[in-house]
Amino acid sequence: MDGGEGEYNPRTVEDVFRDFKGRRAALMKALTTDVEEFYQQCDPEKENLCLYGLPNEQWEVNLPAEEVPPELPEPALGINFARDGMQEKDWLSLVAVHSDSWLLSVAFYFGARFGFDKASRKRLFNMINDLPTIYEVVTGAVKKQQKEKSSVSSHSGKKSKSNSKARAPNHQEKCTKLQPKDEEEGLDEQQDEDEHSETLCGACGENYAADEFWICCDICEKWFHGNCVKITPARAEHIKQYKCPSCSNKRARVDI
Repeated sequence: MDGGEGEYNPRTVEDVFRDFKGRRAALMKALTTDVEEFYQQCDPEKENLCLYGLPNEQWEVNLPAEEVPPELPEPALGINFARDGMQEKDWLSLVAVHSDSWLLSVAFYFGARFGFDKASRKRLFNMINDLPTIYEVVTGAVKKQQKEKSSVSSHSGKKSKSNSKARAPNHQEKCTKLQPKDEEEGLDEQQDEDEHSETLCGACGENYAADEFWICCDICEKWFHGNCVKITPARAEHIKQYKCPSCSNKRARVDI
């Protein structure tokens, strides 16, 4: 597996963290929004396969590197063999755990290779640790936190509906992003944004940002950046019940 790895060598803590986030976003896509495609590519009849996340936020399922030792640490080998031998959610959770481990190994491989000192290694770890793990996102460990925010979201959505232009349809008031309020409501807006700041996207795992459009799945109640699930505010106005890619794929397999 080349993937352009040999041409990309992050050298500072910021570079390594940027590399980490790119690979993490790629793996998150494979296990959430692109899960159907990922599932199909992991054919148990094929040889040992690995899930790779690339710095450009693209993922691929491929054979392991041929060179020994490899240029970078390798992800878990043979993830496809266990696909049909366990529940899908358990299999995805297992892949997520190994993906988290691989991301850390790659990040600290770069740290060792470019001589990061103790302070730099600690700073890198803290930056990584501020993000939820892939396992936490895939298994819904952050769902409880999101549910706690849902009541606040519903209330805030209704307020924004009455005071400004809504970015989503009536039935999705709880899924609208916060809209700018009049000056006298500035303090309330800031408080709402602070409460939302810990809400995480079910696709990329990133935090809520007030300047981004978000939408909530009516099935699993997870929140998603519109960009992550390819839903625009205009398109959302015509959706009666929104199902995220993961919930849609689960329904499709049940129907089959």
